[in-house]
Amino acid sequence: MDLDKFNIPRYLRSLPLFSTTAEDELARLAAGCSLRRFERGANIFNMGEACDGFHVVVVGQVKLFVVSPAGNEKVVELCGPGHSFAEAVIFMGVPYVVSSQALADSLILTVSKEAVFHEIEADRRFALRMLAGLSRRLHGLIKDVEAYTLHSGVQRVIGYLLSNIDPERASDGPASESTTVTLPASKAAIASRLSITPEYFSRVLHELESAGLIEVDKRDILIPDTARLANYQPS
Repeated sequence: MDLDKFNIPRYLRSLPLFSTTAEDELARLAAGCSLRRFERGANIFNMGEACDGFHVVVVGQVKLFVVSPAGNEKVVELCGPGHSFAEAVIFMGVPYVVSSQALADSLILTVSKEAVFHEIEADRRFALRMLAGLSRRLHGLIKDVEAYTLHSGVQRVIGYLLSNIDPERASDGPASESTTVTLPASKAAIASRLSITPEYFSRVLHELESAGLIEVDKRDILIPDTARLANYQPS
């Protein structure tokens, strides 16, 4: 991809956060954006660094994570193409509260904090759209806490697999259909995201495969019947 020819205003328009933004606003925001390539394994930012804006994954895969004093890593979120991260931090006036790392060769768009604040001052509707985006993220985090505290490890894995189905197909609820889900990251990263160990994650996949609910081919997970998987109750 030739970065010099990348149409930033058009790309911003494709994001839910900016889908109703006026052309002149998009042009101003684009002027405050930067595009950077990151090789797999490269850190985009580290916890404790000053926050200069929020970020969008254009191409690739990014993990947000924290490391405990004992050196244990906890994956907070996995972000694929079109996903944004670190929006809340720009309003908190604090350094980044997590670290981020490219899990694959990635192209990251950074929207500067100054550009965001300028548009908020110019149009309160922009502020409302930012609040709506942050509210969606908060709702997702609440659902995560609910899953960790109320759902078993098997239920978490099933929920994760079903959540990676095409949103348009999943919007009507689990239907009796066959689909294939490609894991966007390593099993270890996904296990950390689900607050289970990699070994347990592998055991659950084996259990589901033995029950005829999935077929595992490296990172590709074939689900012959999504409704049957959704209704599975471990013994």
